[in-house]
Amino acid sequence: MDEEGKLVGEITHYFGKISVAIVKLSDTLKVGDQIKIVGKEGEEFTQAVDSIQIEHQNVQEAKAGDLIGLKITQKAKEGYKVYKL
Repeated sequence: MDEEGKLVGEITHYFGKISVAIVKLSDTLKVGDQIKIVGKEGEEFTQAVDSIQIEHQNVQEAKAGDLIGLKITQKAKEGYKVYKL
C-alpha cells in the first residue's frame, strides 16, 4: 500500500459548527480505522474513525455507496479525499 493509503471516499459537505463531514464512500470504512483526509492544496491530517452515522444512526461499518456522517478533528471542505491507512 502506498503512503496515501486507499481512497475510500470524498467529502461532499462539511458542518463546521459540529465538525462533521458528510462522506460519499467508494469503499468500506469501519469504526477504529485510521484515515487520512487530504485537501486540494495539499492540506492533510490523519485521525481514527471514532463513530460513523448513517441517517443519524450509529453504525460500526459502512460500505461503498453509503453517505455517512463522520466526526473529524480538523476543518475540511467539499471535495477533500478520504483515504484509509
